[in-house]
Amino acid sequence: MKRKLLGTFLSVAMAASMLVGCGGGSSAPATTDTGAAEETATEAPAAEETTEEAATEETATEETATEDTAAGGGKVGVAMPTKDLQRWNQDGANMEQMLKDAGYEVDLQYASNDIATQVSQIENMISSGAQVLVIASIDGDSLGTVLEQAKEAGVSVIAYDRLIMNSDAVSYYATFDNYMVGTKQGEYIRDQLDLDNTDGPYNLEIFTGDPGDNNARFFYGGAMDVLKPYIDEGKLVVKSGQVEFDDVATANWATETAQSRMDAIISANYADGTKLDAVLCSNDSTALGATNSLEANYTGDWPIITGQDCDVANVKNMIAGKQSMSIFKDTRDLAAKTVEMVDAIMKGSDAPVNDTETYDNGTGVIPSYLCEPVFADVNNYKELLIDSGYYTEDQLQ
Repeated sequence: MKRKLLGTFLSVAMAASMLVGCGGGSSAPATTDTGAAEETATEAPAAEETTEEAATEETATEETATEDTAAGGGKVGVAMPTKDLQRWNQDGANMEQMLKDAGYEVDLQYASNDIATQVSQIENMISSGAQVLVIASIDGDSLGTVLEQAKEAGVSVIAYDRLIMNSDAVSYYATFDNYMVGTKQGEYIRDQLDLDNTDGPYNLEIFTGDPGDNNARFFYGGAMDVLKPYIDEGKLVVKSGQVEFDDVATANWATETAQSRMDAIISANYADGTKLDAVLCSNDSTALGATNSLEANYTGDWPIITGQDCDVANVKNMIAGKQSMSIFKDTRDLAAKTVEMVDAIMKGSDAPVNDTETYDNGTGVIPSYLCEPVFADVNNYKELLIDSGYYTEDQLQ
């Protein structure tokens, strides 16, 4: 009965939260057939009654444990990288609440963007009995040793939003389609500048994310696959000359780092009144840095600026005309899908996935579930962000 009620609850909850692009249903829960064991115990000779009673009691204990797992009751460790970015606070809060609603004990930890802290937190989760780990890594290459401990302890690992590299302990990956994020940003710049129908040239500068975050390369790759042909053609000109990933990466996705780099770019290339037409920013923290610098140092016509995450400050900038768009990744959807994956693992089933080809972490392709991102701008932000309940109107004033 518990399993039936939980299955109904999860189906309704997951369906309600699939607002943007996370479809799919959970795998059927595993069941334990104890009928044969009970029948054998009933028909056994009286001389073996004591032994049979013990066997029956053991079977009942196993059945109770199975039902407890099917109804939640396990422990899940959730490791988030930092509270410094708004989105991770939302991810953590959404995940914690949904897991608790599904009946699980949750150990949620934030690591202040410190790798050693995150490793220690994961070690503690393993030693305290977590059966599944959901990890948004600070550095995708830095968790190999601690995840070996998880593997040895039989703990399943879901890489959350950021792929954990070079570890065969990773069972699944839950994320948005990160290449599509970059593609949509590149397409937005292409379409707003009408690159296919105008001669240009247009001036472009590029900001992507932390080199230790595997997602940053997907964001960059998706955008550059759209924009690089126009750069090669000379229709887009990067006056700073900074085009390669290593040149445009932003350590820790830090707003201050992006702002400092944009200060230098403006001083060297745009202080004489040269127009900057577009700034490709992979996320909102780098977009905020670029915007802050432009406000302080740039006197020309305002450029197109892309972003990602729809952080409150950036949505306010969109409304004010200072940022053109931001990719909306509804973290409620990703959290709901991840909870569905956790629930399947706890019940002994395969987690739902929709991609088994794209994400190779160096030890093989990791089965993944990709939610679909959309872009928000001044024309549709109310529908996407307010009408859906993601923000209230007062939050964006």
